[in-house]
Amino acid sequence: MKLIGSLTSPYVRKARIVLAEKKMEYEFVLENVHSPDTTIDQFNPLGKIPALILDDGTCIYDSRVIVEYLDSRAPIHRLIPESGRERTEVKVWEALADGMQDAAIAVLLETKRPNESMRSSDWIAKQARKVDTALASMSRSIGKSPWCYGKSFSLADIAVGTSLGYLAFRFPENNWQKTYPNLLAHYNKLMVRESFKDTIPKG
Repeated sequence: MKLIGSLTSPYVRKARIVLAEKKMEYEFVLENVHSPDTTIDQFNPLGKIPALILDDGTCIYDSRVIVEYLDSRAPIHRLIPESGRERTEVKVWEALADGMQDAAIAVLLETKRPNESMRSSDWIAKQARKVDTALASMSRSIGKSPWCYGKSFSLADIAVGTSLGYLAFRFPENNWQKTYPNLLAHYNKLMVRESFKDTIPKG
């Protein structure tokens, strides 16, 4: 298998962590989708990363689809429950974490517009509120529990960990660590795992 991605994308990091936790071998291919020379369209018509190329040449894209495929391929120690309310709860956690990343990335892209007159302060504020409300929801839902959902490590924890790691990487001015000490404690616990340590965003 080949995973196409970058060292900074939280969606790519989520897939890399699942691959590490599942102890699955793969080749990591770096790709800058913002480069005029990018070839990502050959694998994902949406031009996004991550993209997973299987041994038979089949390409899977969107991090949520990729991690579900990987979890089903190596069914020992499932990260996503197979069915029922448990599965839904874990997928809701993933949706919340991914949504927070979507909003944070939207802020980042808006602030990178070449001229200040092109930037929308209202849009930035709207996306920043989504980040804040997502953090508050995560903190309330985790409370003092050892894991995001259930009694063991799951995709919910991976998704939350990558989203918090992205904020720490791109928005160090965000004070979530002090505002939500239980999230910081959870993140620090996740960072002890090799899968998290080996995929810290760089760039």
